Amino acid sequence: MTVVRNSQEPDTAQEALAADAPASGAAASAPSITTMPFSRAINAGLRRAMSESDRVLLMGEDIGRLGGVFRVTEGLQAEFGDRRVLDTPLAESGIVGTAIGLAMVGFRPVIEIQFDGFVFPAFDQITTQLAKFTNRHEGALSMPIVIRIPYGGHIGAVEHHQESPEAYFTHTAGLRVVSPSTPNDGYWMIQDAIASNDPVIFLEPKAKYWMKGDVDAASRALPLHASRLVRRGTDVTLVGHGAMVTTLLQAAALAESEGTSCEVIDLRSLSPVDYGPILDSVHRTGRMVYAQEAPGFTSLGSEISATVMEKAFFALEAPVLRVSGFDTPFPPAKLEGAYLPDADRILEAVDRALAY
Repeated sequence: MTVVRNSQEPDTAQEALAADAPASGAAASAPSITTMPFSRAINAGLRRAMSESDRVLLMGEDIGRLGGVFRVTEGLQAEFGDRRVLDTPLAESGIVGTAIGLAMVGFRPVIEIQFDGFVFPAFDQITTQLAKFTNRHEGALSMPIVIRIPYGGHIGAVEHHQESPEAYFTHTAGLRVVSPSTPNDGYWMIQDAIASNDPVIFLEPKAKYWMKGDVDAASRALPLHASRLVRRGTDVTLVGHGAMVTTLLQAAALAESEGTSCEVIDLRSLSPVDYGPILDSVHRTGRMVYAQEAPGFTSLGSEISATVMEKAFFALEAPVLRVSGFDTPFPPAKLEGAYLPDADRILEAVDRALAY
């Protein structure tokens, strides 16, 4: 019997789309590196996946004519039609349930949940149905569904619009969970998620939608489930994902001005976790700080910190430290700056790690 759990092996299901992929002269003749915002990079990745397979379709609230609240799907309905880019009712449970049915007959649905806090009406469908289908059918039935969720803070919104619910999904066996932090990763990771035969929770840091960066459409940098070394350093390893990677880089730059060298690692994949680059870094630096926007109690940071303590215990010169949002509901917009970790809070943890 095939038991589907959160694997440490990368997904290699690109063949599922390759069978439908036409020769793409337009893609081949276009410039390989383009500078674009994060949101447009995901849009371009969706467009490429839809061009390569008519089994890929998009579903969500206001994603068609409007192009979504953040305009990530702008222009796709006009290009591919309203039978492949579907505006749905305001019913998240129904959206996921419909996607499960479509996946059962061979489609690859990509769902948009409008805001992070809106995913919970669909939580039962995701965790008790979608995540378990393949295991329930002993591997005979795949669930190639991508659930796109804009998440995290820094946009001055109200509750249910700035949350970080990743721990709920990383805890659930049968789901893959990823979060790109750059336009290039957004472009490639959405395509790799669509190609996966397992359900993927695709967490998009909404604070980065307008951040511009280079996208190399000709060369995939990393597999879907690989961590990335972003900045080299010698004294402390800083680890995070999504929008927090930018904050870690800010902290590392400030630390350097004070004589401390910080190495920065972008997690990218939250389940499975690629521990190789993290452990290699900790063996070099002897210290680690994990930062996240989500509350700290029983979080992804808790799991990663515990695992690093187990696997790199004799290399550590100090306990692994965590910086997180507070264990409270997300506050009103005017207080988000006090709630979300910033470079100063990360540097305070760096100082504590170096003091041991």
